Amino acid sequence: MSDRTIRVLLADDQTLVRAAFAMLVESARDMHVVGQAGTGREAVELARTARADLVVMDLRMPDLDGIEATRLIAADEDLAGVRVLVLTTYDTDEDVVEALRAGASGFLVKDTRPAELLDAIRTVAAGEALLSPGPTARVIARLLRGPTTPSALPDGGPDCLSDREKEVLTLVARGLNNTEIADALGLSPLTAKTHVSRIMGKLGARDRAQLVIVAYESGMVTPGAV
Repeated sequence: MSDRTIRVLLADDQTLVRAAFAMLVESARDMHVVGQAGTGREAVELARTARADLVVMDLRMPDLDGIEATRLIAADEDLAGVRVLVLTTYDTDEDVVEALRAGASGFLVKDTRPAELLDAIRTVAAGEALLSPGPTARVIARLLRGPTTPSALPDGGPDCLSDREKEVLTLVARGLNNTEIADALGLSPLTAKTHVSRIMGKLGARDRAQLVIVAYESGMVTPGAV
């Protein structure tokens, strides 16, 4: 991440939770809270007006839930640079995969440690979309065993990829970062990053979170493979 300040929008229907998160975020020298929303609809409006870089989005909110709010943000061309980091209770929020499909860049467990929250914000704001990729992939794998809704990715999925790109996609879905992918395939980190960028372009994926979704939905990676 560069030296510029990360502009954070907090969306949660619990005032005390928002206040606690705001104090924590403001304690970091590289972050600033630009707004707080108590409903999903407020979150969408503030994302448009507050020029946030990242929205920390609760899934359970009145008026408009976090999934729909995420979908509206992801679909707005004027908000193309805004990342969404979803808050979940992990074991009980069975719709976390829908939030990822809607355009969220990853998820955060609500009882996470303060330092991990700040690191998560930095990670997602820097474009390394998947936070805690191993647990994220396992949750996606578990949820994809049940009924699913259509993916937001184009028809054809990974069929349009080269063999090397399919190898890279499989490693992304297993939670490897660019350096680890490079080591596994005998590439330079820059080449690995280029492959990931090309894969996202070919699949029309917003970020690495959606790459994990398509890898599981296409059967390239199966539950238990991570």
